Amino acid sequence: MTNSTPLDLVVHADRVHTMVGDGSADAEITSIGIRDGFIVSVGTRADAADWQAATSLDLGDATITPGLTDAHIHPIMGAALASGVDLTSVNTIEEARAVLSAYAVDLSRDDWVLGWGLNLNVFGTDDIRGDVFDTVTHGLPMFLRLFDGHSALANPRALEIAGVTGPRDFGQASSIACDATGTPTGMLYEWDAMDLVQLHLPEDAPEVLAGRFLDILHQMSATGLTGGHAMDFTGSPVDMLNALEAELDLPLRLRFAPWCNPGATEADLQELLAIQGTAGRRWSVEGVKLFIDGTIDNGTAWLAQPDSLGQSRDSFWPDPASYRAALSWLDAHGVATATHSIGDAGIEYVLDTMALLERRVTHRVEHIETAPAAVVARFAALGVAASMQPTHCTHYTKPDGSDNWSRRLGPERTARGFPTRDIRDSGAILALGSDWPIAPFDPRAIMADAQLRRQVGHPDAAPCQPEQALTARMALEGYTSHAAASIGQSDRLGTIAPGRCADLTVFGADPLALDADDLADVPIVATLVDGSVQYRGLNYQGAL
Repeated sequence: MTNSTPLDLVVHADRVHTMVGDGSADAEITSIGIRDGFIVSVGTRADAADWQAATSLDLGDATITPGLTDAHIHPIMGAALASGVDLTSVNTIEEARAVLSAYAVDLSRDDWVLGWGLNLNVFGTDDIRGDVFDTVTHGLPMFLRLFDGHSALANPRALEIAGVTGPRDFGQASSIACDATGTPTGMLYEWDAMDLVQLHLPEDAPEVLAGRFLDILHQMSATGLTGGHAMDFTGSPVDMLNALEAELDLPLRLRFAPWCNPGATEADLQELLAIQGTAGRRWSVEGVKLFIDGTIDNGTAWLAQPDSLGQSRDSFWPDPASYRAALSWLDAHGVATATHSIGDAGIEYVLDTMALLERRVTHRVEHIETAPAAVVARFAALGVAASMQPTHCTHYTKPDGSDNWSRRLGPERTARGFPTRDIRDSGAILALGSDWPIAPFDPRAIMADAQLRRQVGHPDAAPCQPEQALTARMALEGYTSHAAASIGQSDRLGTIAPGRCADLTVFGADPLALDADDLADVPIVATLVDGSVQYRGLNYQGAL
């Protein structure tokens, strides 16, 4: 340590994974010196004996890693969704009816039955209709956001309130599902169709939404997260975030990317540009989220060949060239982007577009659910980062191909699904995340699933595409060094080294030495953001 100014804090633990290089230099490292929210020194306990510090925190036999960052979350949208009932654990229509019935009992006649996270697979091969829940909604309007985040199910009363009586044309790949008589079934695909009903939903008071948002961040912190790439910025978040930071520090560091929707004009792009750099102490707007397609499960992905139902044939942008123009404009103005791209044709078009850019900033592709090897290899060749969510595979698909996603794609495209290992082996950057509230956010379970290619805790279950399993170190890199590299911030985040932000996650056991099935249950001892303890677990023994 060359600077003689005393440190604010020295943290000790028996194991430190710096995530610098291959980790071969980490064996002797046990101590981290922190000043003004940044890491100043890294060394052994013997080295640290010579460091002057105001406070010392000895975490004993714990393991310290760089702070875990979820590369794809929707915390503002999730806070709004949480006003309804959580349906993510429901596996059958009967279970869904039981949960909704219990939720609806205490509602008044002016309320709505709201839910989120319902998996389309509960319907099996039956028609998907909102009226199947009329026996438990007691005449109240119902609006259920489905697990993919790109579709919703409304009952007849909700459709009546919204004035939805038949099909409509939209300016993007949205649609209202109707039966043979032209009567809406209740299925609403993509945002323009969903908004027809969503605009009639009761709104939470700002303070209620802010409280729920903060509670979600604290829950995330308790699982080891210290940061998130937030793929939303809806409503009036600046006012909410400023109000929260007037009272406290956010427990996570958040990087927001507002949406650029199909048909965006130059005025829309200018508005997105103007908000870049808006920031508080632990949040900032640094990028834009775009969509080239929807989802495979609801037939709105962009595939090279239609799915088994003849769907997923087109871009989310009616004119894909407009997407290319928007991305080029954003790149020329120094705005980083993340493009939602699930189908093989969509992924290839996004990569083709990025090949044409000067790439003044870092651009990223989200999800990447099915793609041939030649397309996967282009990520590394182009220097484009990938961002993927392992539990989209392990929670929503089945190795026997009986799930909706697999049935739509067929065996050949399913076999090349969720190619995490191929992307890593190609030399590309691979950030990992949850897509919460689409899937649970606990990074320990997600890193475990990335290694197992099945749900952690189910050792008898067969894996999906087992050849795509990541190593333990690859999975941890996805939440640390690769998450930082995917947004061009390796000089600030993602590793434990001098000059990096002092964001740390403290595990009760070594995540790189555990069996993957044990990783989901490893205790989180503490999290630190800017060198300040944010979460204290049951095993935390420090005085801070």
